[in-house]
Amino acid sequence: MQYHQKNNSFFVLLPIFVNFFIMGFVDVVGVATNYVKKDFVLSDTMASFIPMMVFVWFAICAVPTGLLMSKIGRQKTVGLSLVVTVIAMVIPYIAYSYLGVLIAFALLGIGNTILQVALNPLAASVVKKERLTSILTMGQFVKAVSSFLGPILVGYAASFLDNWRFIFLFYGIAAMLSMVVLYTMQSEEIVESDVQTSSFSNVLALLKDKYLVQCIIVIILVVGIDVGLNTSIPQLLMQRVAMTLDEATLGTSLYFAMRTIGTLMGAILLVKWSALKFFRTTIVLAIIAFVGLMFSTSLWMLLLCIGIVGLACANIFSIIFSLALQHDMKHANAISALMIMGVSGGALVLPLQGLITDATSFTAGLSVILVSMLIISRISYEFE
Repeated sequence: MQYHQKNNSFFVLLPIFVNFFIMGFVDVVGVATNYVKKDFVLSDTMASFIPMMVFVWFAICAVPTGLLMSKIGRQKTVGLSLVVTVIAMVIPYIAYSYLGVLIAFALLGIGNTILQVALNPLAASVVKKERLTSILTMGQFVKAVSSFLGPILVGYAASFLDNWRFIFLFYGIAAMLSMVVLYTMQSEEIVESDVQTSSFSNVLALLKDKYLVQCIIVIILVVGIDVGLNTSIPQLLMQRVAMTLDEATLGTSLYFAMRTIGTLMGAILLVKWSALKFFRTTIVLAIIAFVGLMFSTSLWMLLLCIGIVGLACANIFSIIFSLALQHDMKHANAISALMIMGVSGGALVLPLQGLITDATSFTAGLSVILVSMLIISRISYEFE
């Protein structure tokens, strides 16, 4: 691959990190689901369709986006994602209804899918291979900062502006500013001389690679875990320690705060540490903490377990994504599309959790997250 002559410069990396921040907007779906559920008096099953409308598009749009990216380039594909995101932010002001919310979050999911498919290969094309895991982890740190701020902004809008939906105004403005940064500070398209042009058959052919299939499964499950926790933490705190919804959303902020700290630590430690050993250690830590979370009734123990789970799960996505890209750099666009298709795990795990919760109990529903963690731990020992 030919690297851009400014591949280590501030002007090339800044637009990438700014767009990692925009990527974090999708995580507001968890706390937003709780507000929509309250506003329209929805069951757990009906409420679970809101995050499903976000994440189902990762399965539908990821591969077509990879094909489009091969034709128009990575930078223009990122720009398209920002346009779709801005449109999504406008809809809740025009039609705040259950259907309007579903449409808005569907568009947010489409925009985020396009962004995630294009942004990781764009980052891979401007940094050296040995720095890729660290750079992608730093990008996840920036995304985690965005995710951490989301519940705080929602709580601020609900408490001080008397309308939680002001979050969409904040995000719409941020997305428009990101477009300005993208096209003023990274004006040249990256040269991708050794990246093969993708076709639908070429993308599907990669599914014969067991290594890549295992990476996709881990992505599906870790995103499902993230969305499940994002949605469940406020409800958990309300049930176990009688918090109000506005207070309980701070539990989600704690989760994302620890994810933020975890990704920063990962960006530093993964420069020298083995990514696989780091991965295996942290997933075991996450399992232990989550078991404590499932059965604790103490506020401080719940907060401690939430924090540890957030810290432990922080780097799994970026590690797996990096391993997949490094496995076959010539098919970076197609592999990125397949990995992001796996983000649809957020649409698969949460509805199952909601159905089990409605049929049995909230704690039983949480077991879906625990099983997902156990499967990830098992797969981690398949990688070499």
